Amino acid sequence: MALFMDMHAMDGPVTVDDVAKAHAADLQTQEGYDVRYLRYWVDESHGKIFCLVDAPDAEAANTVHREAHGLVADEIYPVTEGA
Repeated sequence: MALFMDMHAMDGPVTVDDVAKAHAADLQTQEGYDVRYLRYWVDESHGKIFCLVDAPDAEAANTVHREAHGLVADEIYPVTEGA
């Protein structure tokens, strides 16, 4: 498994409540793909969402988003956790 950070650029402002609902849908869908969505961050005023995910690959992470709520990431990067 590897860590990935994805970024979603929405067309306008986004609320933490809306992202929480999408994250809950990810959690309901992830098990079938050996994926674990760990955390997320939201920039409400700029419409940006960032998700930290433990997944076998970037495509598996995006597949969970696609199935759970349809909002696939605009960008996804492999990352290494630091202190």
